[in-house]
Amino acid sequence: MVRCDEKDLDILQGKEHLNLYQFNANIAQHYFCSLCGIYTFHKMRKLPNKYGVNSGCLEGVNPLSLQPVLIEGSKR
Repeated sequence: MVRCDEKDLDILQGKEHLNLYQFNANIAQHYFCSLCGIYTFHKMRKLPNKYGVNSGCLEGVNPLSLQPVLIEGSKR
């Protein structure tokens, strides 16, 4: 997952195949592809102006080349 501002997320194709899933407090918004079932992105509960995006869904991005950063719950 990579994080971006809400204003920076542009869905270029497949918008018609996105399904919303919500649970618990129904604040966070999780989106899945209705064709293949992949978890594409979610609008964050704790940071409502941010999205967590499945880096495997980004054209031109090799998710294995990304450097992970520990957040939320990491021990320092």
